[in-house]
Amino acid sequence: MTEHRPLRQRILTGLGYALAALVLLAVFGLYTDPDFMILMADQIWACF
Repeated sequence: MTEHRPLRQRILTGLGYALAALVLLAVFGLYTDPDFMILMADQIWACF
C-alpha cells in the first residue's frame, strides 16, 4: 500500500533535495578552478 505524506512534508523534502543538489554543483564547480585545486593541494600537503 502506498503511504500518502502531507503536502508540506513533500515540499520540504523536495526543497532539501534541491538544496543538496545545488551545494554539490557548487563544490564540483570549485574543482574546475585551477587556483582552487592548487590551494587545496597546498593545504593537504601542509598536513604532512
